[in-house]
Amino acid sequence: MIRRAVLLLLASLLLCAGAGQAQAAGYRYWSFWERDAGHWVYATQGPSLARPSDGDVQGFRFAVSEDSANAARPRGTADFATVCAKTPAQDGRKRVALVIDFGTPSDAPEGEAPPAARTACARVSPDATTAEALAAVAKPLRYDTNALLCAISGYPEKGCGEQVSQKEQKRKPVAEQNSASDDGPSLGLVAGIAVVVLLGGAAFWQVRRRG
Repeated sequence: MIRRAVLLLLASLLLCAGAGQAQAAGYRYWSFWERDAGHWVYATQGPSLARPSDGDVQGFRFAVSEDSANAARPRGTADFATVCAKTPAQDGRKRVALVIDFGTPSDAPEGEAPPAARTACARVSPDATTAEALAAVAKPLRYDTNALLCAISGYPEKGCGEQVSQKEQKRKPVAEQNSASDDGPSLGLVAGIAVVVLLGGAAFWQVRRRG
């Protein structure tokens, strides 16, 4: 009786592991950020609606993310003074510092390689949006029919916010890979199953001895 229950529990754990492996991992897209008190904050408006002030720092990061809660932030600590040091102020214009992080090879679409991250200082009209500031320094931009930003400086060449499978998301260089297999249950799950089996086996033999 006990052994049967243990086997049923083991089967349930394996099924849960398989279901977790089948779930989609996220989406590949450009996320939009604002620099606030030295920290990156996920923007609450899209770049076509946001109107930064003179002296603002804004960032873009290309990566695979499930949602805004776990989205990858732009890397680096560049501030406005650093980014716009060689772009003097002009009357009737505002300056916006932009950080453009093209992401890592593991986030790149198949067959593409991300350019090096860079910064740029856009000098634009006072009422310009972030999208207009970006267009001033990082053409060509590409948008889809829903005005979703798909590419900055032509990267990536194709695709736009597509869903990425968990297996594809785990496609990383050898140096970034974990020791666990990408296709099997995690080491923690295997260890947990082993403990359940051992405890179940011990209980089974205890019952037999008492009988």
